[in-house]
Amino acid sequence: MSEQYYAAIDLGTNSCRMVISDAQGNYVYNHSGATRLGEGMSLNNCFTPEAIERGINILKEFGEVLHASNCRYRAVATAACRMASNGAEFVDRVKKECGIDLEVIDGREEARLNLLGALANADKNKPYVIVYDIGGGSTEVTLANQKTAEIIYTISIPWGARNASEKFNINDYNEEKALTFRNEILKYVEEFKQKSNFAAYKGQISFVATSSTPLRLSAYINRRKEYDREAEDGSIMSREAMDQALEELNQTTEKERAGSVYIGVKRAPIFIAGGILLKTIYDNLDIDYLIASYKSAKDSIIMELIKEGKNGTSE
Repeated sequence: MSEQYYAAIDLGTNSCRMVISDAQGNYVYNHSGATRLGEGMSLNNCFTPEAIERGINILKEFGEVLHASNCRYRAVATAACRMASNGAEFVDRVKKECGIDLEVIDGREEARLNLLGALANADKNKPYVIVYDIGGGSTEVTLANQKTAEIIYTISIPWGARNASEKFNINDYNEEKALTFRNEILKYVEEFKQKSNFAAYKGQISFVATSSTPLRLSAYINRRKEYDREAEDGSIMSREAMDQALEELNQTTEKERAGSVYIGVKRAPIFIAGGILLKTIYDNLDIDYLIASYKSAKDSIIMELIKEGKNGTSE
């Protein structure tokens, strides 16, 4: 191709996303696949053979698209690859079989990338922003200066929708199990509040939540005809609306959630745990509203690649 294209791959614990953009930032390819890479990890902190094959198959597909487009790219892997004892072996297989150099990033870099992407949806009338991203294997909560994008404090909670649903045996809602999980989350939220000096910024913060859980919750609240991530991007959810929606969804069975246009088969087993994470954090930060953001790490990677290309610093 005569025109330069840029690609971002974001491999999480539950899914993998790839976007390709032209030099103006217009997406020409946007696809995701459910790897369920972290499925079964709670047993021995190791990727199962089935999960590895799902990951390899999706990344092979992405690799073919990537190399056919002759893109400059950055491919990142997050919590699952950080935690899995055989994560390095998986990364090696991805290199050999898919032709993709997969970079395992730490929680701070994951938080930085999600912050830069999600800033597009923050309330510009507030000088500060808190972005929290509920992944499959971790949840990053980040307080930052909105104007400079400087991180004031960030914490990586080692629980996400996938690993929490397995470890705490939360599939359908159970109050006793939910309470145990909430207490685990609260330890990290309290640490975040203390170390970030959260009280000093209260009233000056825009709150943004990225990932599938808030986006699907937004679609449910808005009673869309279907779940469309881009339609929910930037949607504002009041605390009252979120509380009511989560209460209703907590009363459903996995089968009912699987049949829902807002949740679906792949998310049905792990949505309840994701909802507990979402609510525990917004309750304990006393958040009145959340802005759901589809813009996240993938978008900031594209922005930085384009910037590097203009500066002539890309390879």
